[in-house]
Amino acid sequence: MATLYIVATPIGNLGDFSNRAIEILQQADQIACEDTRTSSVLLQRYEINKPVFSFHQHNEHHKVEHIMNLLSSGQNIAIISDAGMPGISDPGFLAVRAAHQKGYRVEVIPGPDALTTALVASGLPCDRFIFEGFLPPKKGRQTRIQTIADSEITSVVYESPHKLVRFLETLHQFAGAERLICVARELTKKFEELNRGKLNDILADYQSRSAIKGEIVVVIAGKNYEE
Repeated sequence: MATLYIVATPIGNLGDFSNRAIEILQQADQIACEDTRTSSVLLQRYEINKPVFSFHQHNEHHKVEHIMNLLSSGQNIAIISDAGMPGISDPGFLAVRAAHQKGYRVEVIPGPDALTTALVASGLPCDRFIFEGFLPPKKGRQTRIQTIADSEITSVVYESPHKLVRFLETLHQFAGAERLICVARELTKKFEELNRGKLNDILADYQSRSAIKGEIVVVIAGKNYEE
C-alpha cells in the first residue's frame, strides 16, 4: 500500500535534520514542498534528488487531489514545509485527512518545531498550554487576544515581525503590565533571541527598535502565574 509521509524539517539550523527524515525523502517517489525554492537548499545539502512539486496554502485544495492520484498509482509521497512540522500552521492537514479517508497509510517523521522549542525555552509552565497559531489579521483578532489574556494556562502564538508590537500593545491592554511573556525570535539560527520578562518591559524594548526581523513565537503565561 502506498504511504503518505509527513516529514518535519529544520526550523533554522539545517543540522537538526534527522537521519530517518533523510532516508524517507531519499526513498519517496515525489516530494510535495511548501516552496520548492526554499526546500531545494535542504534537499541539495543532503543530496536528495527526487521530483518535487509545490504544495502551499494557495493551491492546497487542488493539490490534495493530485497527491491522492499519485498514491492511488502506488507512489509514496512525502510532504515537507519550509520549516517545522507540516500541518502545524502550514499545509498538510487536508492531505492527511484525505489519505485516511481513502485508506492509505500515513506515517509522520517527527522533528523540530517552533511551538515546542519556544515553549520549553521560555521557562514558563508547559505542562498544559494552548496553541493559538497565527491570529486573524482583522476580524476576531481582539477577541482572541482577550481570550489569551484571560487564560489560566500558558498560551503560544505565532506572529510576524511587522505585527509584533501591535500584538503586544493589545495584549498589554487586556493582560496588564505585569504579565510574564517570552518572545522567541529566530530559533536555532545565528541570531536566536529569547526575550523574557514582564510584558511592559518587553513591549518597551520592541517599541524602541528601529526594525524587527525573523520568525517569532510569543509565549504568554497564564493570568494567575507568579514567580
